[in-house]
Amino acid sequence: MAQKRDYYDVLQLHRNASEAEIKKAYRKMAFKYHPDQNSGDPQAEAKFKELTEAYGVLTDAQKRALYDQYGHEGLQQQAGGGFNGGGFGDIFGDLFGEVFGASGGHRRSSGRAGESLRYNLDIEFDEAVFGTQAKIKIPRHKTCDVCNGSGVEAGSEPEVCPTCKGHGQVRFQQGFFSVSQACSTCRGEGTIIKNPCKQCAGTGRQREEKNLSVKIPAGVETGTRLKLLGEGGAGSKGGPSGDLYVVIQVKEHPFFHRRGNDIYCQIPISFAQAALGANLEIETLEEKERISVAEGTQSGDLLYLRGKGVPHLNGYGRGDQVIELLVVTPKNLNVRQRELFVELAKEDGDESTHEHKSFFSKVREMLD
Repeated sequence: MAQKRDYYDVLQLHRNASEAEIKKAYRKMAFKYHPDQNSGDPQAEAKFKELTEAYGVLTDAQKRALYDQYGHEGLQQQAGGGFNGGGFGDIFGDLFGEVFGASGGHRRSSGRAGESLRYNLDIEFDEAVFGTQAKIKIPRHKTCDVCNGSGVEAGSEPEVCPTCKGHGQVRFQQGFFSVSQACSTCRGEGTIIKNPCKQCAGTGRQREEKNLSVKIPAGVETGTRLKLLGEGGAGSKGGPSGDLYVVIQVKEHPFFHRRGNDIYCQIPISFAQAALGANLEIETLEEKERISVAEGTQSGDLLYLRGKGVPHLNGYGRGDQVIELLVVTPKNLNVRQRELFVELAKEDGDESTHEHKSFFSKVREMLD
């Protein structure tokens, strides 16, 4: 059997820690490892039991004094198994009544929250930019119309569970440590249903398809999650409904693409337009705009239309539209075009040759 860790080390305390310090340390660590926070994690459950055991001893003056003097062996000899009135019940009532809804060793509320749901919604690029109102249909559980969520056939009542006597929990001894767990007969409800509702088979819920109208705010993007409170599955036995998460997927645009709140597009221009400059009419998200291309523009140069991008989500202002200019090399020249380019090449010849000679001269100077 593995040797027990020192209780002060478990709670990360010095040996003269006050009761307030012990409670503060336990509350912080136990919340982290509580089973409700770590469903299905055996390591977290073991850690939580270890923390609770340490807390139960160090907050009991008599047990703490015995432990400080004789250690774990002294506690085992005195206890002979079990905490006398301590354990989970007192600790939960003291520390976790408000956090986890527990109330000591008493039966918990039978109401359970409904499941949260996810809906993947595809929208157009323009709808993501400017917002829209989307109509969706959600398959979910609702409260049973016949039994109003009780799960019991009309004229019947739930019966007290014979195993846990209505507490919803059973206790068992593990060495000298007393452990509580949900009753397997009633699954922690404290009651059992002998005559279940025929409409919902005793679950208190039934399936439906709910039509919803969802407001999509301007500026959403792929991955944005919209939370609709209470629009998930109905709770059981009077528990609250879950929530609905609408996850946005934005379709690609044939002309624009988005980076943050800016939108980008590429505009082809001719050699003549790049060299001489030009005024062009281009598309934006709303209407056409005129832009000026400066003389000597190079392929890849950027122009900006301020405030023509995507609105900031839940904020003010908009991004920009960024225009990348692409100089297009002409193909299939006619006779006259070829003649003009030949003339242009001759005109550029001396200057180009001079620049090339100057460049290679500088390279040789660096290598010498």
